[in-house]
Amino acid sequence: MIYLLGMPTNVVIGTSLFQIMFVTCATTLMHAMLNQTVDGILAVLLLVGGVIGAQIGVRVGPKLKAEQLRVLLALLVLVVCAKMGYDLVRTPDELFTMSWRGGRQ
Repeated sequence: MIYLLGMPTNVVIGTSLFQIMFVTCATTLMHAMLNQTVDGILAVLLLVGGVIGAQIGVRVGPKLKAEQLRVLLALLVLVVCAKMGYDLVRTPDELFTMSWRGGRQ
């Protein structure tokens, strides 16, 4: 949105956070319907982390230039991408197999 549509960085950040809200709500509902459960402890940890992160972002964001915000967002995307790539190629700590209940294959 920054480069293709020419939107200001702060508007892009707000738009991204706004759409993340809908994606996470839909994902949570689908997970709850599929598994018939929601991990309450994980939900509370994510909520607390989100609230604290939002407060930090509100205070730090206006002090940074648009270019600095772009670099930080790009670094965040690259770090997440690198972590996901690493997790794809490393051997898991715990190997497991899945089978049907009752021993059927």
